[in-house]
Amino acid sequence: PSGTRSLNRNWVNSLSWYIFFPCIDKFNNLYSLILLTLFVFIKSLIAHGYEVFGAAPDMSKEIAKGLLKIGAMPINFSLSRTGLNPFKDYSSVMELKQIIQDNAIDMVFPYTIKPVIYSSMAANKLGVPVVSLITGLGVTFSSVGTKATIMRKAIEALYKFSIRKNKVVVFQNADDLNLFRTNGILLKKQKTDVVDGSGVNLTKYRTRVNKKTSDVVVFLFVARLIREKGVYLFVEAAKEIKKEFPKAEFHIIGDPDKKAPSAIKLSELTELNKNGTIVYHGFQSNVEDFLYKSDVFVLPTYYREGVPRSILEALSVGMPIITTNSPGCKETIVDNKNGVLIAQKNKQELIDAMKSFIVNKNDIETKGIASRKLAETKFDVNIINKKLIEIIDASF
Repeated sequence: PSGTRSLNRNWVNSLSWYIFFPCIDKFNNLYSLILLTLFVFIKSLIAHGYEVFGAAPDMSKEIAKGLLKIGAMPINFSLSRTGLNPFKDYSSVMELKQIIQDNAIDMVFPYTIKPVIYSSMAANKLGVPVVSLITGLGVTFSSVGTKATIMRKAIEALYKFSIRKNKVVVFQNADDLNLFRTNGILLKKQKTDVVDGSGVNLTKYRTRVNKKTSDVVVFLFVARLIREKGVYLFVEAAKEIKKEFPKAEFHIIGDPDKKAPSAIKLSELTELNKNGTIVYHGFQSNVEDFLYKSDVFVLPTYYREGVPRSILEALSVGMPIITTNSPGCKETIVDNKNGVLIAQKNKQELIDAMKSFIVNKNDIETKGIASRKLAETKFDVNIINKKLIEIIDASF
């Protein structure tokens, strides 16, 4: 359009929408967090002078209205959430190509697996520049076995084919960038960059200083309730710690994913809640309220993360963190000043880390203050968005 530049923004996180949740109208806590972050970024793009088109599959009326309200144009398109069906996926590529043509798009900014692959293919066919964002590699790059290996090789091949002409490929942690380079997914001279996750809204997730005086230490787990995210490890650690410290509390927020083979069953959670091992809250839209009421945030994941949003929000509130020394997670703890890094799948290290906060309650305050400082200096959503927009500006 004359006088403006337009940007097609595939703003939906595919891992949460396409794979995690079968219906986007279901407003669970993780989805609402993603939506908030994306809307902040879209508003930043508009304020910077871009005309933004937000393209997503199965877009609800509420989301479309929300986009229109902030000045963006909603566009719906078809995309299979799971699997790699070449016939269905090819039709998605052609549909995206048509959308780019019809709306005279000047730049495509897709992120997460399927949007990056298929939007890049569509844009490259038209010679439209692409800046793509890799927000973690997911369970396919974390799992072992023949099936996982075949799927990983297929996804690597699709990435390699689709992003080779992209102006910049942006990653949320250096480990993912190094993996792409080591596995030959990126061209040798391909331009890349790294941002520190998607950022956190420091105003929404306001801080508090937790001067712990109670004997009851509350540990909080918020994530997809699948094995790879560490929910079973959290439960097993809770069972052991309860024997020695019966007053400690272990809270879980989230819905079991019925379509995920490694998901914990609702019946298991109900029984664990009934016998006092955990406090299960199910789906909650107001996660920040639970963060304020808890003492330590725990995410013993071995899922291949970008940078987990749940940890960023806990940092902003001022909570010490226990998480794994793995890509995307290790970036959220600096020299154990604001939490404890543990090895993946190591129950004993998790137990020891949680016990350390029960025994040394002063660490809850000091490490919590350090967490907020880290959020302010490294993970502020305004810092992340500013860098992303600078990358986009330089790519025209």
